[in-house]
Amino acid sequence: MNSSFTIVQLIISMLLFYVMFFGIGFLLNMLLRMTWLMAIVYPVVILLVIDDVGFFDYFTDPGQSFSMLGDTITSLTGTDIAVLLSGFAGAITAGFVMKVLRKMGYQMF
Repeated sequence: MNSSFTIVQLIISMLLFYVMFFGIGFLLNMLLRMTWLMAIVYPVVILLVIDDVGFFDYFTDPGQSFSMLGDTITSLTGTDIAVLLSGFAGAITAGFVMKVLRKMGYQMF
């Protein structure tokens, strides 16, 4: 019973990340008219979120900062990776949807 609950949590988390980053990507594409902006920015944002190192530490102490980032990435579980990849898929889908809508003649802002 406990393992099915974690599977349900995984599915809901993946769906939420997909929808959330699809929405953010769609809005950014509409407002800034840069189709693939969120797909490019997403990996940087996620690296900053999962790592405990401050942004400026990458410039002031790069050796230790990137070492800690590598340790954090290697410690991610399959569940974490699945959720993060579903968010990335949402960001990419937003780019494709925006391209299709523009091709169909819809001018977003």
